[in-house]
Amino acid sequence: QVQLVESGGGLVQAGGSLRLSCAASGSFFSINAMGWYRQAPGKQREFVAAITDGGSTNYADSVKGRFTISSDNAKNTAYRQMNSLKPEDPAVYSCNAYVKIFRVTSAREYWGQGTQVTVSS
Repeated sequence: QVQLVESGGGLVQAGGSLRLSCAASGSFFSINAMGWYRQAPGKQREFVAAITDGGSTNYADSVKGRFTISSDNAKNTAYRQMNSLKPEDPAVYSCNAYVKIFRVTSAREYWGQGTQVTVSS
């Protein structure tokens, strides 16, 4: 069983920074990609950023230049540095990962439980 555990959420002032982590644990062969989504109250979940095992990254337009996603493949952990946080950034941030349990199986998507980010003005 694969588990994703997020950490690092909390309360920050507008313009401030937070660093979120997402650690994958369990028995698996590899992680193809890890990413972050967010969902604000009353809104649909939206894509934030993703990184592949090769280091390629992709960002939503709303966070480009402010958020940076990185990973430590040896630790099966992805990080997201969030700078210049805005009043529209508060949400529950969840990480996901595409994980191959065995070398010959297809990658399957897993989700973490989410962590709350609150921005005060």
